[in-house]
Amino acid sequence: MELKDRIAVVTGGGSGIGRASAHAFAAEGARLVVVADLDEAKAVAVAESIDGNARGVGLDVADEAAVVALCENIEDNDGPIDLFFSNAGYGQGGGLDLSNDDWQRMMDVHFTSHLTVARTLVPGMVARGEGYLFSTASAAGLLTQIDSGPYAVSKAAAVSFAEWLSINYGNDGVKVSVLCPQAVRTNIIGDDLDAWDKFKNSGQASQDGILEPEDVAAMVVDTIRNENFLLLPHEQVSTYMQRKAQDPDRWIAGMQRFHGRLQAARP
Repeated sequence: MELKDRIAVVTGGGSGIGRASAHAFAAEGARLVVVADLDEAKAVAVAESIDGNARGVGLDVADEAAVVALCENIEDNDGPIDLFFSNAGYGQGGGLDLSNDDWQRMMDVHFTSHLTVARTLVPGMVARGEGYLFSTASAAGLLTQIDSGPYAVSKAAAVSFAEWLSINYGNDGVKVSVLCPQAVRTNIIGDDLDAWDKFKNSGQASQDGILEPEDVAAMVVDTIRNENFLLLPHEQVSTYMQRKAQDPDRWIAGMQRFHGRLQAARP
């Protein structure tokens, strides 16, 4: 799909990959870029900084009614949504110590929000014979995230759902892609981006380098143009996936050793 003259929506668009992608979509000639973020002020600021037709809105992607209302408002007033980039997400460490509410919130943001978008937009996309659903998951959804159980599980759900959508609706013209990076310099670990310098060698996700959001956004645009399903900005992830598939027991044992090294290195 070419983005020229298209209507695109970006969630989590107030910063990081979302902000960079909103700018990239506008640069490709999108007719309208809707920047949505939990922090409405950030969304509006990004929209105002875009050279092109853009609109900033506040949105909690875990609020089903709000997501549906946004989609319906855009399609009623501006035209069919051609591309919905479900990029909103957040990080939270922990596992069995976290409450069910903590686990559920991650599922709502990282998976159920994608389900809501698909339920709302896929029927129209099928009727038109085209449309694009792009979601940001994580390499954690393919491999795991040692220091966060709900992050790993919710991102795995996002990957699996994207795969299911593509298989079931690809023949109807609905294109689906999923982004699975490791570390990208965003505010997912906090608003202080300098914190990434301390994080660089301290965790699983940062072992293969930290990418800049603008570089990932360029990859997102290329993926949309080529209509590829899986975007792995960190090439090493492909190798890790192959090792995991070829010998799961060996992979688990290796990850257990890695977990032990991370624990030993912590103060």
